[in-house]
Amino acid sequence: MQQPVKLVSVGTAVPPHVIDQRDAARASHTAFSSRFDDFEKLARVFETSGIRRRYAVRPIEWYLETSGWPERNLAHIEGAGAMFVAAASKALVSAGIAAGDVDTIVTVSSTGIATPSLEARVSRELGFRDDVERVPVFGLGCAGGVSGLSIGSRLAASRPGSVVLVVAVETCTLAFRMDKLTKANIVATALFGDGAAACVVRASETGLAEVELAGQHTWPDTLDIMGWSVDPEGLGVIFDRAIPPFAETHVLKGVTSILARSDLAPADVDRFACHPGGSKVITALESALKLSQGTLDQEREVLSDYGNMSSPTALFVLEKLLAQGLPRRTVLTAMGPGFTLSCLSLTAAA
Repeated sequence: MQQPVKLVSVGTAVPPHVIDQRDAARASHTAFSSRFDDFEKLARVFETSGIRRRYAVRPIEWYLETSGWPERNLAHIEGAGAMFVAAASKALVSAGIAAGDVDTIVTVSSTGIATPSLEARVSRELGFRDDVERVPVFGLGCAGGVSGLSIGSRLAASRPGSVVLVVAVETCTLAFRMDKLTKANIVATALFGDGAAACVVRASETGLAEVELAGQHTWPDTLDIMGWSVDPEGLGVIFDRAIPPFAETHVLKGVTSILARSDLAPADVDRFACHPGGSKVITALESALKLSQGTLDQEREVLSDYGNMSSPTALFVLEKLLAQGLPRRTVLTAMGPGFTLSCLSLTAAA
């Protein structure tokens, strides 16, 4: 009989520079108010975002300077590498596993380019074996943490007993662009933060929770909802459609479709753990999933304390829920470019 795949540990990390939301609002005012006619109206997002502070790989003053793609990508490689080490180290220590015991590394990141990829760059520092398998994953955006955990779980299932380390690390603040006078860019300066989360999974008898199922749902003709534009200055955020209304209208159908593949329904879920993309997104998800307003309390706490970190954010929520004690069935959900919904179901350890 095949052993179930277990989530063994979770570890999180953030970079050293703290951005208070009030300081971010002042910096954005300095950068945009004289050049963007509707800035004062748009600047309300700093107050309504539900965010108190965020963390960044560079001090806030750095973002006010004109920096090209080479400078921004170097900041990604340095900052993401440091967070990778910190988050992975926490997850491995919590699991009681040495880096040399890791058989496969799944690295999820969409906010910079690193070739060789991040896990290769930190391999010597962490102590990975020279025969460790590397699986870099790019382009999943906010859905990447949940999708990466799904990929890692399938790899663990294919080789019972092997240790799989999943690391989602993003430097979203590097998309702050003083040269782009767009609504999407200004909103990004109010939402984005940097962070990393790591999980250890393996097919074994012991762990924090069992991975029950995983799946994705992609809607046709939705490529313009979310993504990056690329130019000599760096990555620029694309928010071409309002995400909260889309989530409220479509998420339940996507979740229902994924759960049905395992003969489950939303009513069988005790806790939805959602990627908190913003305060309006959280409210929309509560409405879509027919939850009482305020149910996604840990999501609001993560958003307040860290902002939207893209792929690792849902795993920050998972870490909080694990500390509380998971109910019988928890379903992680996150939406990302594609436009795609990723889900993963965890059942509490016996």
